[in-house]
Amino acid sequence: MINQLIKLVEPKKLEINFEQLDLPQNNIIVKPVFMSICAADQRYYQGKRKKEILEKKLPLTLIHEAIGEIVYDPKKEFEVGTKVVLIPNTPYEEDEIIKENYRVTSKFRSSSCDGFMQSLIYMKRDRIIAIENIKPEIGSMLELISVSVNSIENFKEKAHSKKEKIAIWGDGSVAYITALILKAYFPNSKIIVLGVNREKLNYFSFVDETKMIDEIEKGFNVDHAFECVGGQGSESAIEQIINYINPQGTISLLGVSEEPPRINTRMILEKGLIILGNSRSGYQDFKKTIELLQDEKIQDYVDNIICDTININNLSDIYKAFEKDVNNDFKTVMKWNL
Repeated sequence: MINQLIKLVEPKKLEINFEQLDLPQNNIIVKPVFMSICAADQRYYQGKRKKEILEKKLPLTLIHEAIGEIVYDPKKEFEVGTKVVLIPNTPYEEDEIIKENYRVTSKFRSSSCDGFMQSLIYMKRDRIIAIENIKPEIGSMLELISVSVNSIENFKEKAHSKKEKIAIWGDGSVAYITALILKAYFPNSKIIVLGVNREKLNYFSFVDETKMIDEIEKGFNVDHAFECVGGQGSESAIEQIINYINPQGTISLLGVSEEPPRINTRMILEKGLIILGNSRSGYQDFKKTIELLQDEKIQDYVDNIICDTININNLSDIYKAFEKDVNNDFKTVMKWNL
């Protein structure tokens, strides 16, 4: 059985590699069917990682957000054609305390190992979950949603019980999904979203309030905050959060920055704040995400941020998808026909 892997060999240059796949004894063969492009994939594709990182990582098969169909299961636990979500985090050791997505020995597809831009993929049995009643384009975003679920589960465990006002800094896909899931977890809390783009903030119709970051009124305060900005804007976002958060609040960080932001540790100490780092997700987060998406209303809101669905039949279509994604406000989905 011949497999095609699409490799990013240098920024904006893709190549097709071929490999022989034998029928596995334990693992399952899955054919990817829908994928979505993440900002992390774009940073590799556009060459916006540091030179030494690109030299270490490339060539690399991109994409870590995908669903697929079962092609072969030696144990016949999954029927051929069953739709499954593909979990990109792969743990290699057990730990009763450290979650699988934070273990240093875990591998993550499209970063420390090849991603899902392949015609066929070997998947471990505990790295797939069958999905039902979820639109496939939305299913391709399950990984993104599971990251927000992971952060909110961490928040539930660590934050104090006063949750009258929770704010999200950011107006992109991560902020949108995090705000949506926060509202599902805490329907009685006032959820506020702060951003820089008024048109994008209009998408957040399910929250209690939206604000432009340069229009925050005197006396504004929140009990807890989620930073979903990342990049160059993360430093100013974190600074604002520290200024406006109430004492002993929790700051959940989800934004990824290439350069380390400066943080006002004096005010963190003075207010007794908790800072929670959040990255990636694991099997249990995916299970909770699938349960949440059985609510059709949540699916409808997720559907609102799919900007394009592009049929992928050749390399040219992949280039087109990545270039279109740069100009999309939210998510680009690829229907994988290779």
